[in-house]
Amino acid sequence: MPVIKVTGHAVEYHQQGDASDDGRHLVLVHSLLTDASVFEGIAPVLARTRRVTTVNLPGYGASAARPLETIAGYAAFLREALDALAVPATADLFANGFGAFVATLFALDNPGRIRRLVVADVNAGFPEAGRIPFGMMAGKVTEGGMQTVLDAAIGRMFPEPFQQANPAVVADRKRRLATADPAAFARACRALAALDLVDRLPSLATPTTVLCGELDRTTPPELAEQMAALIPGARYAAIPGSGHCPMLEQPTSLVALIEGALA
Repeated sequence: MPVIKVTGHAVEYHQQGDASDDGRHLVLVHSLLTDASVFEGIAPVLARTRRVTTVNLPGYGASAARPLETIAGYAAFLREALDALAVPATADLFANGFGAFVATLFALDNPGRIRRLVVADVNAGFPEAGRIPFGMMAGKVTEGGMQTVLDAAIGRMFPEPFQQANPAVVADRKRRLATADPAAFARACRALAALDLVDRLPSLATPTTVLCGELDRTTPPELAEQMAALIPGARYAAIPGSGHCPMLEQPTSLVALIEGALA
């Protein structure tokens, strides 16, 4: 994928589909446990009718790691990247997992910068028990690198039946996640554990759809549904048969839900 310099830092991105500025731009942002390659299956389908932009977050792929300590810092990064890529304010934004937390805060901090928001496998903030695994993963990668969390990451990403039925997908995800910058990953884990959007979500004016895999135990559906209830006018929909990574588990259903939300 090509690389652009944004405030002096490399940012890896990919764009496909109609380049005309007709208001049908769509940006895709990945999760903590994947990189932008997770969209390789659905991006070409979405690009049949849209200009699709994917961006690797700092520390993933060829995007340079940055000392970002908060989700607000990642949201500022996303604003800088979209501005540098000349993505118009008529663009829509879809994000999954960690990227969905970033995208939600991006929409809150930048009213009017995007037209519509679709987030999957996200919540308003983790309960105390849900924060603990992020601290554990941050500590492990700090001490021993990305290899120390690959099995745990796969367990959080995919339900066991999917893992058993798709060993090649699991191996590919481990291989790709192993290349993430450990320090950036650890900072992202701690930032995610500290995030609480409950008080801010009622002020989110961007038309929003919240999705969640019905089998997701990393960001459980009940918490995603509660998040949707806090956002004025937001819609909620479950993704049948999916865990935390619908792009790989249920790509056809996910595309249909995205296109329906943006119709």
